[in-house]
Amino acid sequence: MSDAPTNSAGSGRQPIWSRPERGARGPAPAHSRDDIVTAAIALADAAGLPAVSMRALATALGTGAGSLYRYLSSRDDLLDLMTDRVVGELRPYPEAGGDWLDGMLELARRQLALYRRHPWLIDVMHRPPAIGPESLAWFDACLRVMTPVDCAITAKFEAIAMTTGVVTLFARSEATSAAVTFPRFDVTAYPHLAAAFAEPQAPPPRRDLFDRTLRSLLTGLLATDPGDPTCGPRDIRPTVPGST
Repeated sequence: MSDAPTNSAGSGRQPIWSRPERGARGPAPAHSRDDIVTAAIALADAAGLPAVSMRALATALGTGAGSLYRYLSSRDDLLDLMTDRVVGELRPYPEAGGDWLDGMLELARRQLALYRRHPWLIDVMHRPPAIGPESLAWFDACLRVMTPVDCAITAKFEAIAMTTGVVTLFARSEATSAAVTFPRFDVTAYPHLAAAFAEPQAPPPRRDLFDRTLRSLLTGLLATDPGDPTCGPRDIRPTVPGST
């Protein structure tokens, strides 16, 4: 899922979804595109993205690496298909008509759960993917949830991008979580650090921090600001449970 959907026609590469399942030449297919993507996701889930080579994939499918090129032009095609397939796991999307902020938080929680199931997605996010049908459906769901927000569409796309950035940050933090320490330094010369480390290290629950971060971010990006020309006059500030 990139920042916003774009027309990939200008990239010089026809999206894999608009091409036939396989080339017209050669023997009858032994596998479907679906079989190939399923096997590739299993490899990535088990051993990370570097494990997904055309040779390893062919071995998993019991075929030759050259045969895979009857279905795919490159490994990039494979990564595009893998990404779009797992994005489909974000369904079912929140129904329209509810609180927009709650809906966006629910979508973000599902994204985080998706990254936990498929940690390799964090690495895929750093390449420019082709936007597939499931990714388009996810963008569409986000925009539907934000229908009550009276802001310019550019502000909404920025909110989607920033939400994905926060989700990625939390997912990466969980994958490399470690206590903050300075083992080679004596922090007594730094009184504020020393005082901080002297206090009990009891971080707030991750879910609470995740929700609070996104509530603040989305409200700050999309709430009405008289000096912001991207938003209209409607007051869209949410009512947070427990607030007065």
